[in-house]
Amino acid sequence: MRAADGQNAEVAMFEDRARVLLILPQEVLDRARVFAGETMTKLKGTVSLQMVLRALIDEGLKRERERDRALLANVEGQMRAVREVRSRGRRPAAAPRAARPNGRASGRKG
Repeated sequence: MRAADGQNAEVAMFEDRARVLLILPQEVLDRARVFAGETMTKLKGTVSLQMVLRALIDEGLKRERERDRALLANVEGQMRAVREVRSRGRRPAAAPRAARPNGRASGRKG
């Protein structure tokens, strides 16, 4: 009966799931993969990258208040980076050569 209880707990864990697109820097993804590999070795079982990312997010959200400063600084850095990228996207681009007012692609007369 214990196996049935374990199966019920596993099914319950994924009943209220939601899909999220997560874009990560390659370095962060690589570090998570290394952690997954180390965890597989320690636990002697299969551990997916998705399991590791879920655990890191879950444990990160449980952090103590003293450690929140580092988390807040990380979020602030990401917020500033997103603002910078978006502000660059709103700036008008320089006119391409073919679209110059005189209609000529180069400065030569001809």
